Amino acid sequence: MFTHVRRMVLPVFAATAVVTLALSGCSSDSGERADGQRADGQRADGQRADSTAPESTGAASTTGAASAPDCRVLAEDPGWYGDNRARIDAMMAEIGRCGAPGYIAEGAPLALFDWDNTVVKNDIGDATFFWMVRNGKLRAPKGGDWSTTSPYLTPAAAGALSRACGAAGPGQPMPTDTDTRCADELVSVYSEAETTAEEPAFAGFNARRIEPGYAWAAQMLAGWPEKELEGFVEQARRENLDAAEGTEQKVGTTEQTGWVRYYPQMRDLIGALQANGFDVRIISASAEPVVRVWAAELGIPADKVMGVRTERDGDVVTSRLVPCGGELSIPYIEGKRCRVNEQVFGVSGPAAYQQQPEPRRAAFGAGDSDTDISFLDDATVLRLAINRNKDELMCTAYDNADGRWIINPMFIDPAEQAEPYSCATEGYIEPDGGTGPLRRADGTLVPDQTDSVH
Repeated sequence: MFTHVRRMVLPVFAATAVVTLALSGCSSDSGERADGQRADGQRADGQRADSTAPESTGAASTTGAASAPDCRVLAEDPGWYGDNRARIDAMMAEIGRCGAPGYIAEGAPLALFDWDNTVVKNDIGDATFFWMVRNGKLRAPKGGDWSTTSPYLTPAAAGALSRACGAAGPGQPMPTDTDTRCADELVSVYSEAETTAEEPAFAGFNARRIEPGYAWAAQMLAGWPEKELEGFVEQARRENLDAAEGTEQKVGTTEQTGWVRYYPQMRDLIGALQANGFDVRIISASAEPVVRVWAAELGIPADKVMGVRTERDGDVVTSRLVPCGGELSIPYIEGKRCRVNEQVFGVSGPAAYQQQPEPRRAAFGAGDSDTDISFLDDATVLRLAINRNKDELMCTAYDNADGRWIINPMFIDPAEQAEPYSCATEGYIEPDGGTGPLRRADGTLVPDQTDSVH
């Protein structure tokens, strides 16, 4: 998958020209490519907090790889749409630092990736949760009170779980490998955000800063020492990688997706960015210990993985969420921005939820879902949207207000949306979980968009 070229004078000039086009939003083949972006006027921006990171961090300077004689570029691959590969190569040539260590503290440009359905096909949070249920590894709450597993769990859900999963003592593993009633209740609360009786499972949360089901998947890992938990994650990882594409598995009495694949194109992209001196990090709404295990295969160290965090009692995982910006949140929409600003750039308090000046932002971002929109919006050079037909993300990307978006179909089983995205009426996820009109930074409406890259 490694591809090296010796850059002569002519290709360097060509690469620089493509980067200029990426920044300006112009393209010589715009009819072939449908990329897009807007900055959301309903999201705060521009404020800055003190940071320990240097000023010239995320966006980096235009030195390094363009003058290097031998730097890695992306492998030719039919999975890349239009001129996406060329634009990414040009970005690496323009702002990369060929062969340099990828540390933002030393001036490296920052590249951020969502994980599930961006770097891999399918969801490793699902893969881990379902494996834990199938193998009887989830523990009953330590005090026997299910409401302690999530501050957002409704009384109806706590009662349903207590009734269905009473076979295990407090803090003990539940026999969900054989107890299908308990397994089904757990799966329903996690996957459907409702009980098996169709009562809401979660309430009272800001839908732009937390998805309580995703948080609960991390919280339900409580009671295990982290090293032992990592062993479970590795078993689930191997099982899902070994399974044939399209495999379904029985979890309780339900049928669930039973396979995951690393996208070869994303493996190549991450490796190329690292070779070009980018600081590559993961920002995911899956549990951080889970993502760390999966990311290690791509050469991404644990300290560059950001996922849902819970507190520890010594080395034992608990169900207590770690806050961001002074409030409970997880890496989800604005919560992803907060985590990056807080951990990478040293921004504290409510300012961590606000867009920072360009030197304190990533150069590149890649994601597939509405959950990724805030951290992608912050990327200063290119933003890669993997088209999974998610309204806020795709409305933003197709609108392409500043020309920095590129859109790519999913690399496995790409999907087309027949109807236009309802951007002007339902393109924005409201904090209460409803939807409303999507607006650009200047307050104008984003018109409905046709799905053309699939």
